[in-house]
Order: sequence, then C-alpha cells, then structure tokens
Amino acid sequence: MATQTIEASCPECEGAVRFERPPLAGEVTRCGDCQCELEVVSRDPLTLELAPEVEEDWGE
Repeated sequence: MATQTIEASCPECEGAVRFERPPLAGEVTRCGDCQCELEVVSRDPLTLELAPEVEEDWGE
C-alpha cells in the first residue's frame, strides 16, 4: 500500500510543501526550500500562510 503525499505551495517562495498524512487545521510546518514556518489555514483546499510570530509572555 503506497503512501499518498499531499502537497501545497509555500506562500513565500512558491516551493512545494509536502505532507505524508493529511495535515490538521492550525498545524505548523516548515518549508523545505526557504525554511519559513507555515500554518495550515484551510484543509480543503489545502492552504498555507506564514505562521504568526510567537511572542514571549513574561507574565505581564
């Protein structure tokens, strides 16, 4: 039984981003070409956006 690869385009460099299994909404991955962090914002159709920067919370 062959594994089906799911693919989407990186919004930053248009490189192919591949998933070995269906990704979850909100899942964060990294583009293999430009190394930017991407977030899955839609599963049908599979859409990626740049992941928001995580800011540290210093307990304020």
